[in-house]
This record gives sequence, structure tokens and C-alpha cells, in this order.
Amino acid sequence: QVQLVESGGGLVQAGGSLRLSCAASGSIFSINAMGWYRQAPGKQRDLVATITSDGSTNYADSVKGRFTISRDNAKNTVYLQMNSLKPEDTAVYYCNAHVRMAWGRPTYTYWGQGTQVTVSS
Repeated sequence: QVQLVESGGGLVQAGGSLRLSCAASGSIFSINAMGWYRQAPGKQRDLVATITSDGSTNYADSVKGRFTISRDNAKNTVYLQMNSLKPEDTAVYYCNAHVRMAWGRPTYTYWGQGTQVTVSS
């Protein structure tokens, strides 16, 4: 099995910064895309940013220019640097990873447990 463990959430004032981390462990042969999603109370889970194994990135329009996704393939870890935070960024942030557990096997998507980010005005 594969586990994703997130860290780095918390309470910050508007305009501040936070850095989220998500480390994958377990039966991992390779990891394709990794990503961050967020879910505010009463709303659906939305894409924040994704990054492929070769470093190509994609961002939601609402975070472009403020958030940066990166990864360390040697550590099976994905990061989300969040700057210029706004109250509307308040949500539970989830990471996911598309993991292949052996050569020739299909990839499966795993999710972390979520970390709360609260931005006060």
C-alpha cells in the first residue's frame, strides 16, 4: 500500500505565506503526476496545482502567480509554496499522487488525509 502524509497547514493572516509538504511512502516503483486540491466548507474539491514527473506544472487561475508547486523525486515528496494568501484560500488542502507499484503495473491514485489552511482577514 501507499500512504501520503501532509504537513505545513495552519493559521496565517492575509498576505502571509505557508508551505505545504506531502510525502509518499510504501510500495512505490514510480510516481507520475502529483497534485494539490482544496475543499472549502460546503464546496466541492477543486484543483489547485499539479506537477508531472518531469516537472511540468499546471495551476488553477485563482492561484497563478501566488502559489508554486514543486517536487523532490528522490524523496517522493511534493510541495506547495503559498504566498500572498487571501481569506478565500481557506480550505482543507489534499495532496494526491498517481503511483505505480511495480514495472508494467497500472497506476493508482492515492490521497492524503488533508491539512487545514485558514487565512484570517
